[in-house]
Amino acid sequence: MVMWCIGGVVFIIASWSVARFAAPVVAVSTGLGAAATAIIGYLQCERVLRPVAVAALRSGVPENVKAPGVILRQILTWMLSTAVPVLAIVLAVVADKTSLLHATPEKLFTPILLLALAALGIGLVSTLLVAMSIADPLRQLRWALSEVQRGNYNAHMQIYDASELGLLQAGFNDMVRDLSERQRLRDLFGRYVGEDVARRALERGTELGGQERDVAVLFVDLVGSTQLASTRPPAEVVHLLNEFFRVVVETVGRHGGFVNKFQGDAALAIFGAPIEHPDSPGGALAAARELHDELLPVIGSAEFGIGVSSGRAIAGHIGAQARFEYTVIGDPVNEAARLTELAKLEPGHVLASAIAVSGALDAEALCWDVGEVVELRGRRAPTQLARPVTLAAPEDVVSQEVSSEVRG
Repeated sequence: MVMWCIGGVVFIIASWSVARFAAPVVAVSTGLGAAATAIIGYLQCERVLRPVAVAALRSGVPENVKAPGVILRQILTWMLSTAVPVLAIVLAVVADKTSLLHATPEKLFTPILLLALAALGIGLVSTLLVAMSIADPLRQLRWALSEVQRGNYNAHMQIYDASELGLLQAGFNDMVRDLSERQRLRDLFGRYVGEDVARRALERGTELGGQERDVAVLFVDLVGSTQLASTRPPAEVVHLLNEFFRVVVETVGRHGGFVNKFQGDAALAIFGAPIEHPDSPGGALAAARELHDELLPVIGSAEFGIGVSSGRAIAGHIGAQARFEYTVIGDPVNEAARLTELAKLEPGHVLASAIAVSGALDAEALCWDVGEVVELRGRRAPTQLARPVTLAAPEDVVSQEVSSEVRG
């Protein structure tokens, strides 16, 4: 622009000394050329220097740096393609009417025609450059949004504009960063309390208390973990427990339940809460049978017990406003825990209550044999035992040791 200004002054002075009437024409022509060069040069340099701008704006758009915004770019384009050429034509007509140019209309035809054609060409180029400077970041934004919709929170927009378009790019990156952090926290939250509980808490909020629901409870406990800890290296014990819980979580999840909590070397799984289950007793019973087969090759010489019960229980958030957890409280939980203790003394290591079997659909109920009635420790009502058909023992399988445990 400095060179154009210097050149314009020189040309105007030179034309003034030769033909004063031509000075306005020279001034307007110089202004049109300067404006076209400046605007088109700026837009083209902006595209060429985008890699440099990306590196400079990597950390965001500085507050004290501003570039021409969308509105200003449109105004400058209008001035270049419309205002300046039309003004030049108006001045030419006025100069002709006032005899300032001392030219006939026929002589003005060619300059005005050339000026109009130049305005069309310059307007087309400048409009295309402005449109691309706006469309490019919007096209990139549309791609990034589609990636986020697919669950890709690593989508990132390059910031190469210091105008409101750059602020839009930086704002999108900040939004995706926050979404990624929220998703990470949600995933971590789900790992701690279970995906169903986490999703329900995020959708409906959390309140202390619970609802009475029909649920099935599966309790599984590893035998002799204390002895293992005293005879094996800690890393080996931790690995064994992790493998044990991995099998439990995967097996329970396949049958529509979720592991509510880990208690040392034991796990409590719930079917029917917080998400409804079409056959919660059947799901728990099927998980118990499959869990027996899955655990045998994993825990090696260690033993375990699995107990299944079903019935009415309170499911909800228990604790204080500052700290609470989702859990199930009721007789089925107690009965499942007692059945697990009894199952540790069984050859098959799996026991269920006859009520749970009777509440399951026929496809699963037929896989269980109902046996004797016993009194479990801590419960007033007697419990009729049930065992998987493939693991059912003879009538005299309940040894004296088992009987003493039941009576105790």
